[in-house]
Amino acid sequence: MTRPGDGDDLAKVRERFLTAETVDPRQVRDAILASWRRSLRLNVAADRIDLTYMRDPDLDTPLSRSALPVLMHLREHLDGQPISIILTDPAGLVLARLAADHDLDAHLDHVQLAPGFSYAEEFVGTNGIGTALEGGRPMHVFGHEHYAEHLEDLACAGVPIHHPISGKTVGAVDLTCWRKDADALLLALAKTTADQIRQALFTDSHIRDLELLQEYQRACRRTTGIVFAISDDVVMMNDLARQVLDPGEQSILLGQAADALTARHPAAVVTVELPSGVRAKMRCRPVGGGGRPAGGVVHVKLTEFGERPHGELVTPPRMFLPGLVGSGALWSRGCHQVEAIHAAGEWLALEGECGVGKLAVLRAVHRRRTPAARFSVLDAAEATDRSWVAAARGELLGGTGTLVIRHVDRLSAGRLHALSSALRAATAADRPDPLWVAVTLSRREDGGELAELLRFFPSTVELPPLRHHADDVHALVPFFLGKLVPGGRLVCSPEAMQFLLRSSWPGNVEQLWQVLRRIVQHRRTGSIRPNDLPPECRTVSRRLLSPLEAMERDAIVQSLIDHDGNKVRAARSLGMSRATIYRKIHGYGIVPPTG
Repeated sequence: MTRPGDGDDLAKVRERFLTAETVDPRQVRDAILASWRRSLRLNVAADRIDLTYMRDPDLDTPLSRSALPVLMHLREHLDGQPISIILTDPAGLVLARLAADHDLDAHLDHVQLAPGFSYAEEFVGTNGIGTALEGGRPMHVFGHEHYAEHLEDLACAGVPIHHPISGKTVGAVDLTCWRKDADALLLALAKTTADQIRQALFTDSHIRDLELLQEYQRACRRTTGIVFAISDDVVMMNDLARQVLDPGEQSILLGQAADALTARHPAAVVTVELPSGVRAKMRCRPVGGGGRPAGGVVHVKLTEFGERPHGELVTPPRMFLPGLVGSGALWSRGCHQVEAIHAAGEWLALEGECGVGKLAVLRAVHRRRTPAARFSVLDAAEATDRSWVAAARGELLGGTGTLVIRHVDRLSAGRLHALSSALRAATAADRPDPLWVAVTLSRREDGGELAELLRFFPSTVELPPLRHHADDVHALVPFFLGKLVPGGRLVCSPEAMQFLLRSSWPGNVEQLWQVLRRIVQHRRTGSIRPNDLPPECRTVSRRLLSPLEAMERDAIVQSLIDHDGNKVRAARSLGMSRATIYRKIHGYGIVPPTG
């Protein structure tokens, strides 16, 4: 039988992909090619496997207790066949590996597919465990489909394990064997095993967990406020909790609630001060009588926020590059990578969605590294005639310092070819003073003139969208307000900050800047309140809206504000039925004012 990872053809396709050559997508499965591209963006090494070891992973978990008997039973029925059975946590950390034969075990040890090592896609690239967890669905990876070359002799089939009550991913089961021994039944066997583990999890869940589910559903029906339920195995949270609380705040409240519910004398009411300045009052009600409760149902109320006392000193935001704020891990890593590439003198392609701050990062690195040198910017979006290409050639051949060419992905094929010729001439020129060149783009292509142009830039760094480092909104808002209204005369209230934190920001940092610019046109002193925010900041929808949809959303938000959140009156004023406005509020992710 021919398997998808067999044969020299796929090996050559993988080699062409890793050397940035054009790849025919018909020669490799879509899911594998998408995983290869993710692995490349994450800078996963293809020629080595070197993972961080975590000593003694925790096996005293509901997953391990339910899964290990199933896996040992499977091991017995495999009757000595060289198939390794592997259990991981939801992050791809290997919890257990049941022995296969000596040669296969030795090879798996060599590639660190062993307890204590994570086989997440971000560390190893395309593989059965990490790619299944990344995609949230069963995945088989054969031979040369693996991203790391040391895995090419293996075949693996991974299946995520979902909790039978909450539905969340709690781990994965993986079957790995030699590529030559694999067949299509490997994935079917892995699916069956995952189903058995899920059933064991359900069976092992005590009746009190079902009671917890019933109490949670009852609480959600009785209130429109924030509700969540928590036990050792399960966390349930209603839509309002996900909309109003950011992930960091959710984590804090869940931790405090768990402590309160498991204490010897559980506290009925717990008040928590969140980092954003919000005060949350939690009413914790244990569920399950006799012995240790199964968990509890928690009602959360966000109390009225206090204003910042007059004259209070505000700690200035931390800046590790001049004029830039933000300390999110992805953002910081991207900035440090740009600075390191500049220090090495390598030309750079800086990628990221529109508005993420690509030019700001390049300008900040220039100010840090070569402040006395010239900083020039050419915008390819303005390339309407031949004079733009001539100006670019002149800068490349005669300029010094730093040259940034923005939006190169907007150039036509002809102008890309001309710019590539100018770059080639610039690299060959014997210049007395150095020139560092960076280009910015929103998208890359595997082929065509843009790919040819990017060959002159040995490194590509991708800056994250604002939604991937949303905590930096805490630092960006006061930083921008300080630029727009100097002297600290205008601050953002914690209530308004909550709306800004949970916005999806499809336009990224630039959109946040423009929102604040619009706000200061009508609010120049005091504190920004929720009603000062434009309608786009009162929704949590992740999809991009058409202009007509955006107008409708804005009208609904404004009507809700005008009627103190009363949906019936807002619908009447817009000529909508109550059912229609409810549907549109949900569809647009609108968070109505509370009155």
